[in-house]
Amino acid sequence: QAQLVESGGGLVQAGGSLRLSCAASRIIFTINTMGWYRQAPGKQRELVARITSGGSTYYADSVKGRFTISRENANKKVTLQMNSLKPEDTAVYYCNIATSADNYWGQGTLVTVSS
Repeated sequence: QAQLVESGGGLVQAGGSLRLSCAASRIIFTINTMGWYRQAPGKQRELVARITSGGSTYYADSVKGRFTISRENANKKVTLQMNSLKPEDTAVYYCNIATSADNYWGQGTLVTVSS
């Protein structure tokens, strides 16, 4: 069974930085898109950033210029560098990996940005 392990969440002051990582294992199908979603209290889960197998990226307008997504295909790892964090970035962040056969989610990691 596929497993996604996330790390890097925590508490940071506004203007600070955090780096989220997600490592996948036991995935036998070709990995297509890797991404990060987030869900704030009382809100729906939203796409933050994603990166295709070819390296094309997408960012939500709210994080453009502050967040950077990258991937290591050989290690099945995706990373989200978050800079200039704002209180409104506070949420549980979820890693997502889409393969040719299925869609996988991490357990979520909490990011809290204090003002």
